[in-house]
Amino acid sequence: MMNNEKIKNSNELEFAVFCIENLVAKLGVDAIDVYKALTKQSDILYDYIIPEYEVLHTQSKEYIVEDILVVMKERGVDDQWY
Repeated sequence: MMNNEKIKNSNELEFAVFCIENLVAKLGVDAIDVYKALTKQSDILYDYIIPEYEVLHTQSKEYIVEDILVVMKERGVDDQWY
């Protein structure tokens, strides 16, 4: 289900960047590749990360990264990263 919910404020934007940066650090891949995986290969950024911001941003960095990796795997995003 693609809500295509847009980023509404600077907190959500900072959180999106935080998620991408930490996935890059965990996976050892390029930020552009992570961004494309979350927006072009899937709609995880706007269909999961942003709508779930209120819950996700209260969790630890490790939890957030692992949670997003699970969602990526469930949605068939570039399995070479796991």
